[in-house]
Amino acid sequence: MVDASFIADTPEELGIDPAKLEELLSRVKEEVDEGLLPSAQIAIGRNGKLAAFETYGDASNDSLYCVFSSTKAITSTAAWLLIQEGKLDVEELVRDIVPEFGTNGKEGVRVEQLFTHTAGFPSAPFRSTDWNDRDTRLSRFSSWRLNWEPGSRFEYHPTSSMWVIAEIIERRSGSKFTDFVRERIAIPLGLTDLWVGLPEEQHARVKDVVHVGDGLTSEDYQRMGIPEPPVTEVTEDALTSFNQSEIRKVGVPGGGGIMTAAELALFYQALINNGKALDGTQIWSPEIIGFGTTIRSGDLTDLLYRKRCNRALGLIISGDEDRNYRGFGHTNSPSAFGHGGAGGQIAWGDPETGISIGYCTNGHDRNGLRVGRRGVSISNRAAHLAANP
Repeated sequence: MVDASFIADTPEELGIDPAKLEELLSRVKEEVDEGLLPSAQIAIGRNGKLAAFETYGDASNDSLYCVFSSTKAITSTAAWLLIQEGKLDVEELVRDIVPEFGTNGKEGVRVEQLFTHTAGFPSAPFRSTDWNDRDTRLSRFSSWRLNWEPGSRFEYHPTSSMWVIAEIIERRSGSKFTDFVRERIAIPLGLTDLWVGLPEEQHARVKDVVHVGDGLTSEDYQRMGIPEPPVTEVTEDALTSFNQSEIRKVGVPGGGGIMTAAELALFYQALINNGKALDGTQIWSPEIIGFGTTIRSGDLTDLLYRKRCNRALGLIISGDEDRNYRGFGHTNSPSAFGHGGAGGQIAWGDPETGISIGYCTNGHDRNGLRVGRRGVSISNRAAHLAANP
């Protein structure tokens, strides 16, 4: 359970408009009340604290959720600490850190490209439990082949590049990846329920993933004039595998983080408040946050909507008027940054307003268009909560 010191007495204490907050909470509750989502949890942060932390449906504020690709922000900012300490350079060749990786044309892949999804091996195979055996995981890295020339295009790497980043963290820090996240991020921030690699005794608190609603057909997409999403490794079976104890324990660096919405919102509070924990402990320097949130993908676009992807070091930057395609609300500022997760998980911080959000649900809606609209609707309402922006 989140420590009481993180929770404000009233929303007004943090400069949050209570009427706007109530509107947001009603929107989050809507699809739970309708019976579509079994549960949903939301937290809103500002000035280092929470203005709201609520859970609806078959869950409580003590419930934990798998946040899927929102984990990428945590893994990436763990690597930022090594950059901050001079132990890692984004211009380095991956093969110079992980020699086993430097095969089959991957010799020229740079560290930066792992973060920006421009490394060229978006669908490289890797079972989550491969991580548990060092020889097996290194054999996997070695066997991977490129789909395209590194740096030449953007194509989302759902898990592959983050496995390599986790390996780099282990080699350059001398610690297990999961321990590094726990000891260098979760505990110093006071976020005791932020887990990447969940201990067995915590599993009973996790809300199992369930799939709800009906998916759109190819004819539906054609009728609406919307491009149909490509088939990727993010399948229903892949997502429900996180209901398994052995998968939760691994700490999948690209999608296995398990926590509450409060942990997500407070994690982003630290990033938008100069890298400091609530007690003033400096985790990330302002310089490394600026470095990590600089867009590095240039004019590269996503494959589906052909919008600029705006990728920084593991995070997505809100940017221009197309920000809703990147998982932000129309009302977010251009400097907002974050990373969503499969099933509609929402996580971002906005430096201009000081607002951050964590939204989790275990109801994975098969209707991707509805998921996208829900995310924009919730983010729109969250982004303008400040009574004194």
